[in-house]
Amino acid sequence: MSSSISKVINSDALTRLAQAIAVAVSATLAGCSSHVPQTDATHTPNIAARAKQKPIWLSEKPSPLAAQDVWERMRLGFQLQDGLGVNPRIEQQRLWFASNPSFLENAGERGSLYIHYIIERLEERNMPLELALLPVIESSYNPMAYSRANAVGLWQFIPSTGRYYNLRQTSAYDGRRDITASTTAALDYLTRLHDMFNGDWMLALAAYNAGEGTVSRAIERNERLGLPTDYWNLPLPSETQAYVPKLLALSQVVMAPEAYGVNLNPIANEPYFKVVEINQRMDLSTVAAVANIDEDELFQLNPAFKQRTTLDGPQHLLVPTSKAQLLTTSLSTMRPEELISKKPLKPVFEGADGSQIASVKRTYRVKRGDSLGTIAKANGVDVKDLQRWNKLTGKNLKSGQKLVIHDTTKRGSGRVNTVVAANSKADQKKPQTQYKVQQGDSLYIVAKRFNVEMQHLKRWNPRVGKALKPGQVLTVSSPH
Repeated sequence: MSSSISKVINSDALTRLAQAIAVAVSATLAGCSSHVPQTDATHTPNIAARAKQKPIWLSEKPSPLAAQDVWERMRLGFQLQDGLGVNPRIEQQRLWFASNPSFLENAGERGSLYIHYIIERLEERNMPLELALLPVIESSYNPMAYSRANAVGLWQFIPSTGRYYNLRQTSAYDGRRDITASTTAALDYLTRLHDMFNGDWMLALAAYNAGEGTVSRAIERNERLGLPTDYWNLPLPSETQAYVPKLLALSQVVMAPEAYGVNLNPIANEPYFKVVEINQRMDLSTVAAVANIDEDELFQLNPAFKQRTTLDGPQHLLVPTSKAQLLTTSLSTMRPEELISKKPLKPVFEGADGSQIASVKRTYRVKRGDSLGTIAKANGVDVKDLQRWNKLTGKNLKSGQKLVIHDTTKRGSGRVNTVVAANSKADQKKPQTQYKVQQGDSLYIVAKRFNVEMQHLKRWNPRVGKALKPGQVLTVSSPH
């Protein structure tokens, strides 16, 4: 074949190939156009601008927003829920929590001062955040909790284990009640148990409850008999058999509280307290006064100081975050002797003659066998006043009936005057409720729960001391 013919053939072939490619590309574009939404001329996509955009790599993940609520932050760190399946022992405990919603609700209120701190310490160690619920089971988040086995504090350390983990115990200071020290000790102990039982959290938790010796012996027994050695198959004491299911059930309730009829009040995902260094002895009442902190709240944060004085303990105090700077500034300007003087009680208001007067209106529920005379005598009031306050024309009473009683104590005179103070008239217009004190409650906790001032709660309940007892009934007026 001549070179000229070859060039013509090659030219024709190339032309036909180019035409075929053009047809194929046109067909492809036509097919794609059927899947692209039509746009008018004024909204034609800017292909050039789109081409300049940076590629989105699959390995890049949007960072999750920080949880606003501590409960949500806790849920994100749960690690013990995988592979549980249907377990009758867990279901039994979950049913109890669902039937007693106030237990977790009240524990959450008490724990609102401490949970954020505990979660941060757990996250630092990459430990399951379900462990932040362990104080709910151990102490109902009451740092003053005390068991028959002489276990004390949020984490319920017995004396010997507390001393092993450097929690000092003297007549003035008990490290088992110290919020930060006992938390460190508890996490150290749980970490040690986790390592001892080859990374098995179920066995570690069982050992936290029953002791490592009890769990180890149960494992050795099952090994001799050729039986499984996991937590669910060990012959452990009944309390320990319920202990781990209780924590897991509680975690599931926290995961979806509404499903179980539990109302968990939000807890801000921010530190509740700060550590303020001190270098001298001081009374908590004085600290509370100079930093404008409620005294009961300050003691809830520093319960290890048994005499409410910084003796034998660490040279620091936990104070509400918002008051830390004020306290630091105040301490720098005060003399040492000023910090151990007791804060004088302030009167609710003063009378015209300068005498101190405290007044309160409260309610009394009539019991079987009560009469106006016995009630009046027991409360230091006149029968006529009792009738007037309750608009009674006779003396007949019914069991369960509520009576209003006005108390006004005039200090310095040594007697009780039954007069209605000006500020109690406002209380009469507010709806009142009766609250039965639960285990672990304090005046501060109750005041916070009902969103009222501590001084008002004390005024409404003048016969109640600082230490509340379970079963006591408090009168609470609506803050609105």
